[in-house]
Amino acid sequence: MLFALFFGAGNLIFPAGLGQAAGENMWSANFGFLVTGAGLPLLGILALGVSGKDDLQSLAGRTHPIFGVVFTIILYLSIGPLFAIPRTGTVSFEMAIKPFLGDEISFLPLLIFTIIFFALTCYISINPSKMVDIIGKWLTPIMLVFILILMVFVIFKPMGAFQAPTEDYISNAFFTGFQQGYLTMDALAAFVFGIIVINAIRDKGITNKKQLLTLCMKSAFIAAGILALIYTGLSYLGATSVEEIGYADTGAQVLVQVSSHYFGPFGGVLLGFIVLLACLTTSVGLVTACASYFHKLMPSISYKNLAIIFSVISAGFANFGLAQLISLSVPVLTAIYPLAIVLIVLTFTHSLFKGRSEVYQGSMLFTFIVSLFDGLSATPIDVSGVTNFFGEVLPLYGIGLGWIVPAIVGAVLGYIISLMRPKAPQK
Repeated sequence: MLFALFFGAGNLIFPAGLGQAAGENMWSANFGFLVTGAGLPLLGILALGVSGKDDLQSLAGRTHPIFGVVFTIILYLSIGPLFAIPRTGTVSFEMAIKPFLGDEISFLPLLIFTIIFFALTCYISINPSKMVDIIGKWLTPIMLVFILILMVFVIFKPMGAFQAPTEDYISNAFFTGFQQGYLTMDALAAFVFGIIVINAIRDKGITNKKQLLTLCMKSAFIAAGILALIYTGLSYLGATSVEEIGYADTGAQVLVQVSSHYFGPFGGVLLGFIVLLACLTTSVGLVTACASYFHKLMPSISYKNLAIIFSVISAGFANFGLAQLISLSVPVLTAIYPLAIVLIVLTFTHSLFKGRSEVYQGSMLFTFIVSLFDGLSATPIDVSGVTNFFGEVLPLYGIGLGWIVPAIVGAVLGYIISLMRPKAPQK
């Protein structure tokens, strides 16, 4: 179930595009992608289990209660009805339906498809007791079989040799791949899906904390391992495809053309099944998680009504188009992803600084200052003066990791301040 919840359309698209662009540097770029695309989600789930918290809000609330609420709302909206959920519908249409409609199509096919797609999402989401069985017993095995078939052909009958790397992959392949992993949103989703898995384990009668954490760890490692294998296979697919199909604009086009190369017309049908299953499972998981959280935040609105509301909103945003959705999500992801990473690290080191809130506050504040301007730089707002300054004074800023040193400095300063103003540590 956990693997199926994580594995959406973006997890298919981005590795394939990375492989094409990285070429001969595919292995190092893929390794960077695995760190953020598979490793961070693993750590996010484990962090939630280690913390003993029941939800993201209480975990983020270790920084400050207000921060806990604001950060959690922003994260849920980002991986929910504003970006990730609509993307599941739009990408499904782009890869499973649009290739069969020709070049000139109106808005109507996308509208009809998204209505059906999110109606099905809504139906499954309002029956959460059946979600584990539906996803775990049926959809996941079918999806894995389809992917395995494609991977076997790619490995034993590669389309061509690796080509020279392009652009940023020439000298910074690892770190470029590292940042590409952000686009999956899986490290953010880990805080959400981890709760679903922990609750599913509890529903099976497991209440002992140590046993629960052990089972959670096993699930996380299995899911991350499968993700890593598939990411590597898809990156290899992209890297070997250039000689035959040339450079495609998106990873979606890479997959469509590669499937057609190996299977002809059947390739499109095969790819359509893969995408629809991957997107549907992710969409259901996200709607379920978002509706559950906002029902807890606003008990006056029922879970069922929230699931319907989020499904309708997602269907509406999906009709904006894939390119527009991605462009809108980049600034937000750039701003909040480093905060999520720092929160994971602080959770694992919580006992070392005795859970002092000042450490959380200093580290998160300094991280946010840098990541905020990184996010703004991806918008029409001109912040070049600030970003140029950061580039001159912050180590690793040129490779997108300029927030690391400020996060450490903020944690140290926070700890010093906490010693000057002793307080009871947070739990």
